[in-house]
Amino acid sequence: MPPFPWLRPTIRIRLTLLYGGMFLIAGILLLSIIYLLAAQALNVGSELPFKIVEGKVTSDICNLPDQASPSEFNNAMNQCVNDQRQHALDSLLSRSLLALLGLAVIAFAFGYAMAGRVLSPLGRITRTARTVAGSDLSRRIELDGPDDELKELADTFDDMLERLQRAFTAQQRFVGNASHELRTPLAINRTLLEVHLSDPNAPVELQQLGKTLLATNERSEQLVEGLLLLARSDNQIVERGPVDLAEVASQAIDQVHGEAEAKGVRIRGEQKPAVVQGNGVLLERIALNLVQNAVRYNVAEDGWVEVTTEVQHGHAVLVVSNTGPVVPAYEIDNLFEPFRRLRTERTGSDKGVGLGLSIVRSVARAHGGHIYAQPREGGGLVMRVTLPI
Repeated sequence: MPPFPWLRPTIRIRLTLLYGGMFLIAGILLLSIIYLLAAQALNVGSELPFKIVEGKVTSDICNLPDQASPSEFNNAMNQCVNDQRQHALDSLLSRSLLALLGLAVIAFAFGYAMAGRVLSPLGRITRTARTVAGSDLSRRIELDGPDDELKELADTFDDMLERLQRAFTAQQRFVGNASHELRTPLAINRTLLEVHLSDPNAPVELQQLGKTLLATNERSEQLVEGLLLLARSDNQIVERGPVDLAEVASQAIDQVHGEAEAKGVRIRGEQKPAVVQGNGVLLERIALNLVQNAVRYNVAEDGWVEVTTEVQHGHAVLVVSNTGPVVPAYEIDNLFEPFRRLRTERTGSDKGVGLGLSIVRSVARAHGGHIYAQPREGGGLVMRVTLPI
């Protein structure tokens, strides 16, 4: 955020400066014209329209000589009148400038208020758009008033939101149906295979085939689960609550601890409290996927994974770094694409289905956060997830 957000050159500020500046320029021109006309009417420097021939003239304002010739009296009177005219013009100018300054302040305030009134529909559109960006597609602008360009823009935006809500509702319905339709046959296949494998009289070839099919079925279940989770994370997050990233990371470490010990990978790091508003199940998947990847894609000996959580600059931060193969910087973006792996075929790895980082990025975006990946010097990656508090 800028240090002075109210100085941001918004449309309202620009309209205020435009209206106020036009009024100020018009006021200066009007003041100059009035001053010139008044000066011409008073005609400073002109002679008196009368002459003193004889007698005595006294004044409390003018400095007139007590005894002087008529010509000297006329010159003194002429000088006094010219001084009075100049004083009147100076007084007119100073008071007019003060009046212009006061009117300029009133003009800018009035212009700011009018600009705010004119742009208030844009404010409603902006607030609605922000609410929609927060995954509340049920909001509408419903702008009242004259049928002008702003109302047309608001109505168009409402129509777009209506279509988006229908599309997301249809997608959610599809995800729910697909979850049932895809999981059921896979679960049946797994049960049948396990029943056949439990038969001690089954031939060795049949048991080997059953184990292969069971592994293939398990991989298909993982793929379906990953696709469904990816679809759900791209959708709106309705249920939000306080979630501590430290607790989420600890649970992920506990789940991966056995696999890490089997591979000889040490897991370390300090998890400081970092509470965010979000979906606990999805946030737990972020930590689990990152820690699992860090353990699976590691070195063969003396490998380690470091998991830390903390609060930095108003954001909750989860950092997972590990030793592992050297990752070129140009390959970083490809790692977040579905079914993309580092220097492997799309289906040639037994470490996962290629959706882990895609799910992490999708869940982070759904929570208003980001994930950044950076190659470690010597091999491995540093995964940094930032989420707003």
